[in-house]
Amino acid sequence: MTRSASAPLPVGLVGLGKHGSRYLTHLRGDTPGLRVAALCRKDVASGAAKAREIGAVFHADLEDLIADPGVAAVISVVPPTENERVVAAAVRAGKPLLLEKPFSSSLAAGIRQRDLIAASGLPCLVAQTLRFSRVVREVRRHLASLGRLHQIVLGKSFEPTRLAWLDDPALAGGGNILHTGVHMFDLLRHLSGGEVVRVGCTLTRVTTRATEDSFAASMVLDVGDGPPLLAAVAGSRTTPSRYGEIRVLGERGQIVADHVHGRVGRIDDRRETVLASISDDPTVVTVLHEFERVARGEAQPSVDANEGLAAVAIADACYRSAASGRFVATWPREDG
Repeated sequence: MTRSASAPLPVGLVGLGKHGSRYLTHLRGDTPGLRVAALCRKDVASGAAKAREIGAVFHADLEDLIADPGVAAVISVVPPTENERVVAAAVRAGKPLLLEKPFSSSLAAGIRQRDLIAASGLPCLVAQTLRFSRVVREVRRHLASLGRLHQIVLGKSFEPTRLAWLDDPALAGGGNILHTGVHMFDLLRHLSGGEVVRVGCTLTRVTTRATEDSFAASMVLDVGDGPPLLAAVAGSRTTPSRYGEIRVLGERGQIVADHVHGRVGRIDDRRETVLASISDDPTVVTVLHEFERVARGEAQPSVDANEGLAAVAIADACYRSAASGRFVATWPREDG
């Protein structure tokens, strides 16, 4: 049977908060190969009402949804402190899993999740959605023209969150470093092909009370032969303005981009050339299309548990550096 002739794959969606609702909208309108068969939400009244509205089964507990025989694959959009339970239930049920970033709430939890997934062979796609950005793909298309890369600068800013749980360490696991920084940490590895080996980080609270909402970090990457690659990464969730800077410097020029505003350019000498203007970049839709292929056994996850864990390991190093006031080594994944 060809994929176009296949019946929609019945999926269960765990989490119907701000981001989970975005997933539901795309599942219902933009992914004909996937059908929402079941929903789970902690707010039982709201979740049950939404399930009735769309003709899905409602489960108050995520483990019940994952075990539901009417669910063939699972999409989880919950706080990362729930991810260990999600992964364990998906492994028991043997159901492909799409796990929203961050992969885990801590390095230790992430290692346990990674090892469980590896031992079971469970197909798990981690939704590091920035990798799926058309702007990022355009940047990668031009990297070879720069020759050897020397530096990468990444930055992301947006308004203070209205989600109270993001400022609760018991639910969130961390602040802006863990929840937004992991996007940039993953992108740093994706663009450079290297591994972050040392991190120096400073963080602060501007509008939050218990978790950081602003950070700046310097990083050293091992990219193989030759000198290390240097990187600067900054994140702010404190301003009524958004940007998503990507700047890659190489021996023959630099690529500059903004994944929020959809611009990609190249700088040679003092001249900047526009390479692309991208107005629509629905990364969640692209992630869902890949997940359908993964769940059907047609593709391997492009961002697997190891990749998700690597971003969390860099976040862990940022926290350790900020606490010590020193540069620290990242966790050596090969020793884990």
